[in-house]
Amino acid sequence: MHNYSCWLFLLLGISAVGQNCQSTLSGKTIDFHNNSPLIGATVIVVGPEKATLTDLNGNFTIKGLCDGTYRLQISHPECLTKTLSVKIDGETFVEIHLEHHIDQLEKVVVKGNAFENALKSADEKRLSSKEIARYSAGSLGDALKKISGVSSLNTGSTISKPVIQGLSGSRILIMNHGTRMQAQEWGAEHAPNVDINSAGSISVIKGAAALQYGGDAVGGIIKIEPERVPRIDSLYGKTLFSAARNGRGASLTSSLTKSYKNGWFAVLQGTLKRFGDFETPEYVLSNTGFSEKDASFRFGFDKYTHGLEAYYSYFHSELGILSASHLGGIEDLFRALESEKPLIIRDFTYKIDAPKQEVSHHLAKLKYFKRFKNWGKLTLQYDFQQNHRLEFDRRRDSEDNVRPAIDLTLKTHSFSADFELNKINGFEGKIGIVGRYQDNYSNPETGVKRLIPDYWQLDFGGYAIASYDFNEKISAEAGFRYDFSHIDAYKYYATSLWEKRNYDEIFPEFEVKEYGTQLLTHPKLDFHAFSATAGINYAFDEDWKLLFNYSLASRIPNPSELFSEGLHHSASRIEIGDLRFGKETANKFSFSLHKQSEVFSFSLSPYINLIDDFMLLEPIGARKTIRGSFYVWEYRQTNARLFGMDFDASVKLAEQLRSEHSFSIVKGKDVSQKKALIHIPPANTLNRLIYSTEKMGNLRIALESKYVFEQNEFPNNNFEIFLPVSQATETVDISTPPEAYHLLNFYAGIDLTKTKNYRLRLGLDITNLFNKKYRAYLNRQRYYADNLGRNFALRLNLNY
Repeated sequence: MHNYSCWLFLLLGISAVGQNCQSTLSGKTIDFHNNSPLIGATVIVVGPEKATLTDLNGNFTIKGLCDGTYRLQISHPECLTKTLSVKIDGETFVEIHLEHHIDQLEKVVVKGNAFENALKSADEKRLSSKEIARYSAGSLGDALKKISGVSSLNTGSTISKPVIQGLSGSRILIMNHGTRMQAQEWGAEHAPNVDINSAGSISVIKGAAALQYGGDAVGGIIKIEPERVPRIDSLYGKTLFSAARNGRGASLTSSLTKSYKNGWFAVLQGTLKRFGDFETPEYVLSNTGFSEKDASFRFGFDKYTHGLEAYYSYFHSELGILSASHLGGIEDLFRALESEKPLIIRDFTYKIDAPKQEVSHHLAKLKYFKRFKNWGKLTLQYDFQQNHRLEFDRRRDSEDNVRPAIDLTLKTHSFSADFELNKINGFEGKIGIVGRYQDNYSNPETGVKRLIPDYWQLDFGGYAIASYDFNEKISAEAGFRYDFSHIDAYKYYATSLWEKRNYDEIFPEFEVKEYGTQLLTHPKLDFHAFSATAGINYAFDEDWKLLFNYSLASRIPNPSELFSEGLHHSASRIEIGDLRFGKETANKFSFSLHKQSEVFSFSLSPYINLIDDFMLLEPIGARKTIRGSFYVWEYRQTNARLFGMDFDASVKLAEQLRSEHSFSIVKGKDVSQKKALIHIPPANTLNRLIYSTEKMGNLRIALESKYVFEQNEFPNNNFEIFLPVSQATETVDISTPPEAYHLLNFYAGIDLTKTKNYRLRLGLDITNLFNKKYRAYLNRQRYYADNLGRNFALRLNLNY
């Protein structure tokens, strides 16, 4: 046994002598993002457990290694630890790339990237997920009114369109989960088809300072972004239930997220809403209930070097329109204006009858990105959208009310490619192209003349933007964009209108065939649009910052502005477009002065927007039809000027007490006709007193005061009608704005249960606390009824 052991040790010794353990491993650690050396990275050879740190140039050397294959473990602050296999044979060199700044990438709030949202010189405001949760039962327009300079154009209590610094509709671009929304947004009563409960944050960019999304954002851009999924092994979710007294309805939304450390993730989310007739302080608003069903799903993998994401969302809503606003003609409008209360008031019900809207929207997206060492990031995206819009009018034959008066299906295919250059010596840039094909089908089986015709539209665009940091205090940026659009439509025109507007002389090539009093036409229109932006960002110190931005935005006319010619049933009015319209061009200058500190913060943002060939819709009189008399709204182009100011401030009064204040004012003028623009928001101010403490279950209590001034600048669009009953001519006053009003609101929230794995929070909102009777200038139904009365809303928010 002793001899056997000696032989064994002898053989092991011979083996050790024969193996080369004098090899050297050297290498360099480099930042994948900008190719800079990483100082102080730890390099460990697993097994021998030999370790070293990289020097000032990112280099390292480990000596005395045996030849063979080893695992290396490399770590560095703000980087993901990397493990790789290396074969050592004598003098061996390896170059190691680490994903630096990974801590910033994992955060929900992205900071300091000029091209992640808007340019650094743009005026941008953001709503967090906590703020969005308060409006879970409401709409996008309701939530955004919290931001200074943002108001809403309403049709009753359920349809709300955002207005940014006096502009709305096609002038507001909505980016939903990285996709530009394509819907029938041209109508004043067409609300955005998005579920705010799918958002992790919502940003408002005031102006066209984000050219990668489009050059036609004359008013601004709304970005709805999902919550960022962390790269960890986890399963988590949230459920939010809301119940409200006014409307006697409820909302339920829930989401579930599964994430993996290797970057794979999946998110499932859904929302249900159901409300009945809403109420003013004195009466029921008959036929104003609504229902909504939404769902979304996204999955993919997200790594620093590359990633892939697939996303699908479905939105469906059914919206009742106040019965008293569809009475049959201009005589009823006059009676409604003379009456203190709606001419139709019924008992509360959940039933939704005509007039109403039914809208469904599908969105599917596939996105891929790849980072290239020393160059930058390439992003490719394809998305498809289908928007189906039905509008039901109250027909003379009640059995025919199940057939829509408007039936539109809009399909959109889009592809985009963007390349973002790495930041080198203070310079960074981004270039991109986009192509889009759109097809609109207007169902002829409605039995009424189609307001919007069949058409298809082809769009191509390209942009380039760049920024440069002169030093830590000053940075500048600039960009330009070109867009081409081709519209091909088939449209029936009344021959009398075609000849009255000299279309027969201007567009004789569009004429196809005449059918009695109707003329079939085939308009083909091309538009070229140029947009640009430039800005400067100057930081006085850590607290003070000054921004200046200039933007040139060009918007081509939408189908309604070009082709409308008939009765818009959900609006209960005749609308007439103009085939001669050219593009709308806006030059906007904006300044922003910001101070940010723990005790006192504020921002002051004056601006002026000069718009050539501004397209507006305004009433011009009344017309009698076989369905009754309706007032006529006509599109026209003019030169416009809007100037105003937004102000925000926050003051820390005590350790748990803070006050927040905002004020907005905008003045709009029709320069060509020297009169005020229609539908410009009145000045308003919002003030909050907020008490919050981490004790007592993260208690938060807020009292809010909102004062809206009377709009004292407005155009006179009144007109006269002859009433057969009284045999008299009367003036229909649709111009005079309502009086100023003041509302008080109350909000409170507290954690009922909070553990490591879940949290249950209770919230209570009371809006219009004193049940104030009022009418809003930007509510299209102010002619017929008051705005909503007091509302109690209870929320239960469970995070798990």
